[in-house]
Amino acid sequence: MKYLSRSDRHYFRYFPRISTTLIAGLMTSGVISAIINVSAIAIGLSSVPESFAQIRNVYKPTAISSGSEINDLLTDKDIPTGQKGFARDYILEAQKDERLEITVNSGSFDTVLSLLDTKGEVIAENDDAASDTTNSLIFFKVRQSGTYTIRVSSFGGSSGGKFALKVTKLRVVN
Repeated sequence: MKYLSRSDRHYFRYFPRISTTLIAGLMTSGVISAIINVSAIAIGLSSVPESFAQIRNVYKPTAISSGSEINDLLTDKDIPTGQKGFARDYILEAQKDERLEITVNSGSFDTVLSLLDTKGEVIAENDDAASDTTNSLIFFKVRQSGTYTIRVSSFGGSSGGKFALKVTKLRVVN
């Protein structure tokens, strides 16, 4: 049985179930040094900040307010829906008891309009506002103040194109 020198015993801590004979043989062949060097590189790589590891755009929906209209473009660079299409999100701050009309119009594709609550769950959705159009429309009474997400997507995986999104705050008429 071979004995490890004091300076080489620290390698044994990393491989406690391997016999000292095997470790001594591996050390002379340089295998353990290579394993430890590779481990150090892997540890070093795992400590790289995510900002260096990912060079993608961060998901940040565009803010839209009541009474405004946004002209935009839906492309294959937007959020994949998992249904062969793409979606674009907008953030809306809404107050309890507001009544909203949300419309999206496009001559380029069949629109789908979704409204998501603060938990990300779909609470309203519309494909075609009427039987003779492919534009979408949602009427909604806000039950809880908060941040809502308006999602514009294409029906049936169509490619997208130009669209206009409008949010209107409705008044109650007595």
